[in-house]
Amino acid sequence: MILRTPESQVKIAPSILSADLSKLAEQVREVEAAGADRIHVDVMDGHFVPNITFGPVLVKWLRPVTKLPLEVHLMISDPDRFLDAFAEAGADALIVHVEGANHLNRTIQHIKTLGRKAAVAINPATPAVMLEEVLPDLDLVLAMTVNPGFGGQSFISGTLKKIAAIRRMIDAVKPGCELEVDGGIDHDTAPRVIAAGANVLVAGSSIYGAPDGPTAGLKRLAQAGGG
Repeated sequence: MILRTPESQVKIAPSILSADLSKLAEQVREVEAAGADRIHVDVMDGHFVPNITFGPVLVKWLRPVTKLPLEVHLMISDPDRFLDAFAEAGADALIVHVEGANHLNRTIQHIKTLGRKAAVAINPATPAVMLEEVLPDLDLVLAMTVNPGFGGQSFISGTLKKIAAIRRMIDAVKPGCELEVDGGIDHDTAPRVIAAGANVLVAGSSIYGAPDGPTAGLKRLAQAGGG
């Protein structure tokens, strides 16, 4: 669902971390029908973050369920070990963390050799300048607006300044690079991150946890963003 704003076209990426896994296929198809632009898959290893979630098998299972792009957010230590597996499973974009990759440039180049979109995530306490050397090679930057590891956390307002700083960097160096935000994104925080420069919104609880269902949650988020 593309949201029209004066600054950009903003897209929505529902995160299946908050979905009802007992009916995951149904819930993914529902947000696709409601206008989602991509599906966000949070991968956690219990080491880089204090939680364990999905692996390549789930991505492989999910691939025939939807025509939407699957972006895989690797909140794991040493992500290089799993890039090939997730690419083969059907991931369209691979997101690695500045803080989790030992040799970030090498990791990004590996993703590119796999023919996938290369993306880098940055945690709330990590300064934007850490992206400077790799930004020319990226298709997407993901600014975390909560500390990674769990869904349903409250938005960290202090990240707005960094989102704006990353937007300035992107506009100066790689205008085609997307700026995605993840964490506490709902109808209240969406306008704030869009104003700061984000053009992709990852949302889990506000969509899949909406009391009136995922379709209503997604549409409410779209309306808040100006769509």
